[in-house]
Amino acid sequence: MTAVSRPAPQRSLLRRLFRRGPWENAATAIIAAGVVMLCQPFWLMLYSYSFVTILFGTILFVVVTKFPR
Repeated sequence: MTAVSRPAPQRSLLRRLFRRGPWENAATAIIAAGVVMLCQPFWLMLYSYSFVTILFGTILFVVVTKFPR
């Protein structure tokens, strides 16, 4: 009698898409970009959007910490 092999259960698309690692890296990069925008002396537009960028990255980081590993 031959054993029937079952395919490995596939992880759902949402589970693969919303993993914590890549999103934490993206949020950290956004925060770092906001700090660079804050410290540069050349473009006023970048300076004026730096706080919004840092705030968005921080909120994203807080939300992402709730994602599964």
